[in-house]
Amino acid sequence: MKILKRALWVVLALIIVVVYLNYPKLNILAGYSAKNTASSVFVGERSLAFTDSTDNNFSPINLTTDKINRDEQWAKGSVYGLLTRKAVYRPGLGAVLVNDDFDPAAPYAVPNRYPNANLAPYPFGKGAAVDTTFSHVDYAKLQVAVDSLFAPKNKTRALVILHKDQLLYEKYSAPITKDSKLLGWSMTKSITSTMFGILQTQGGIDVHAPAPIEAWKNDERKKITIHNLLQMNSGLEWVEDYNTISDVTKMLFLEEDMTQTQITKPLVGTPNATWNYSSGTTNLLSGILRQQFASHQEYLDFWYRELIDKIGMNSMLIETDMNGNYVGSSYAWATPRDWAKLGLLYLHNGCWNNEELFTEDWVKYATTPTPTSDGWYGAQIWLNAGKRYPDVPKSMYSFNGYQGQNVFILPEQDLVIVRMGLTKNADINVFLSAVIASIKN
Repeated sequence: MKILKRALWVVLALIIVVVYLNYPKLNILAGYSAKNTASSVFVGERSLAFTDSTDNNFSPINLTTDKINRDEQWAKGSVYGLLTRKAVYRPGLGAVLVNDDFDPAAPYAVPNRYPNANLAPYPFGKGAAVDTTFSHVDYAKLQVAVDSLFAPKNKTRALVILHKDQLLYEKYSAPITKDSKLLGWSMTKSITSTMFGILQTQGGIDVHAPAPIEAWKNDERKKITIHNLLQMNSGLEWVEDYNTISDVTKMLFLEEDMTQTQITKPLVGTPNATWNYSSGTTNLLSGILRQQFASHQEYLDFWYRELIDKIGMNSMLIETDMNGNYVGSSYAWATPRDWAKLGLLYLHNGCWNNEELFTEDWVKYATTPTPTSDGWYGAQIWLNAGKRYPDVPKSMYSFNGYQGQNVFILPEQDLVIVRMGLTKNADINVFLSAVIASIKN
């Protein structure tokens, strides 16, 4: 009996040591699962069973157990019962991971929304899309390209193709439909950049001015401009690794205020000469936008009033952190059709229904390659200037997100192509070149 007791104590001690050593990992795993579950169920309006079998069904996230409370609108993620995290849904702001200090009864500001009253056909209004057949499109070739994209291994959920301002093609994997809101992940970065383009066009900011960060004023970081931040070329330290405990996973799943994380990082390179992809930089930019307004309410409203609802992306919701800052790096939800509208706005150089939201000069600026990015990156927008996709025109640019979320803009072909999925397995070069080949000159 004594030997058995000692053995049990040894096992218990080993479990305690293992939990202690892996606590940070468990914290992030449970946090990801709780947040993703709450967003999928309460923003995406999907079931818990569907979420667990699709969005959370990959290693190591599938080690977690999730549960929801629809009445109180929260989700919890637990790793073997050793650690549990909670995410709360707040109407208007989306789901947010909370800590022990969170007061669910505390009042909070929500953005005002501006519903689209335009009855014109989609994409410029909320009417039905026109049933258009283009004589210069080889639909048989197009169908072959689409079938390849929807091969089971690619896990494509949605495809929307706009051509010459019309809906050329769309397809969805059931139960996803044209009305399903899907998470764009880092496509949200391109929205954040667009807000700077709009504010600059309105005369409210100069993106070439020094970044207005008080903590940087007395050291070398004072040389960093908003332009450097938009191009991910500040020279600041940052590790963007979703497979480890890194700067980005700690920010997204541990921080109350995500606009502050990048501020504390030292210079490890030279501004304008050290490109480094950083979600922390984008959330810092969201914080800089917040500084441009006299009140938090004005900041919240600006994104919807001047962009999202103005072009009829009424399904879109950008989630906030605990402090009410838009998570401009990662958390915008919208239907695939509404994601396509953002691409169309860029295709039209910032003009929507004869109203200029931003200028053609902004589009040129945002799609100019960042120094040292090998032609891959502009101002929070991915480029093909470096021929990342060798069989696709260099003029193509895109909004890209985790797990294969994409809005491709091809100016020469007058195309906007939205692909949303659960993996990056699809050969995008082959797919895009096949779509282009289906359009006769």
